Amino acid sequence: MKLEDFDYELPPERIARTPAPERDRARLLVYTRASAAREHREVRDLVEYLRPGDLLVLNDTRVLPARLFARRASGGRVEFLFVEPCAHDARIWRALARPARRLAVGERLAVEGGAFTLRLVAHESGAPGGEAPAWQVELADGSGHVRAPLEALAEVGHVPLPPYLDRADAPADVERYQTVYAARPGAVAAPTAGLHFTPALLAALERRGVARAFVTLHVGPGTFQPVKCADVRAHVMHAERYELGSETVAAVARTRAAGGRVVAVGTTSVRVLESCARADGTLAAGSGTTRLFLVPGEVPGERFRVVDALLTNFHLPRSTLLMLVSAFAGRAEVLALYREAVEREYRFYSYGDAMLIL
Repeated sequence: MKLEDFDYELPPERIARTPAPERDRARLLVYTRASAAREHREVRDLVEYLRPGDLLVLNDTRVLPARLFARRASGGRVEFLFVEPCAHDARIWRALARPARRLAVGERLAVEGGAFTLRLVAHESGAPGGEAPAWQVELADGSGHVRAPLEALAEVGHVPLPPYLDRADAPADVERYQTVYAARPGAVAAPTAGLHFTPALLAALERRGVARAFVTLHVGPGTFQPVKCADVRAHVMHAERYELGSETVAAVARTRAAGGRVVAVGTTSVRVLESCARADGTLAAGSGTTRLFLVPGEVPGERFRVVDALLTNFHLPRSTLLMLVSAFAGRAEVLALYREAVEREYRFYSYGDAMLIL
């Protein structure tokens, strides 16, 4: 299975660099696997495709204002992306630095936008998934007191927009790069399929008889990490923290028993559900980290034990996200859908349009 098998041509103007004026007015390409039928609608039309008894599974992670900028004593500017707290001390966080050359353990940098100092506590080696080496850092206020990073980031942090947007964050991103149901802080990238939902759309689906349940997967910077292996099966997936509660396990069981469909909102929800699936398709509640990497098999969807339908955005060429969607619906089929979306001028990536695969 070659890396170039997951390539496609995308004109730069098809990349959505700002969100749609209304979340649920984004376009929706609906693909029915059994018939290969395609329809072109809007996200608000989900109420016509989901049935009473279906279960919508959403990722309730909340994106942190995880990016901050600091100045070295020499005046050089360094960008830090706060990823997660260290297990041994919640006041110390793992962070990626750019540029990282010449940084030294013990160095202190002045944080832009507030009276904070960032200290480099330790340097880590790269992780098994190929993630960049991280620094362990702490933040202190003007009086020298070490502050909880979440408090400091709330004051001086920036929205960690994906690198391909190639722009600074704007005030509108604070609200729009966050799902309306975000509840559990910890992500450095949004679960983008969920960005299309509004309270009105969720209420309409509830009236329709569509239940909803939540999982948590804190999306990490590895989601943008390119696959470099010529044979994609040799790729080691980045690790992401997840939690699957007993309420969602019970909701999936009830849905299955009643003949409803489990509809995953985004690849992040898929990864939690399928990571926790037993061989018989039942789920085990729990938390931890997952490196689940789903690639196409001989039969589309054969590797999925829980998910029956998928709502997802359009993903980067050669990405693990595109490979997951291809595993669900078939590589040739998905690439054909992408070509059609390009021809019909759909908007791609995080702030782009969506696809519903039934």
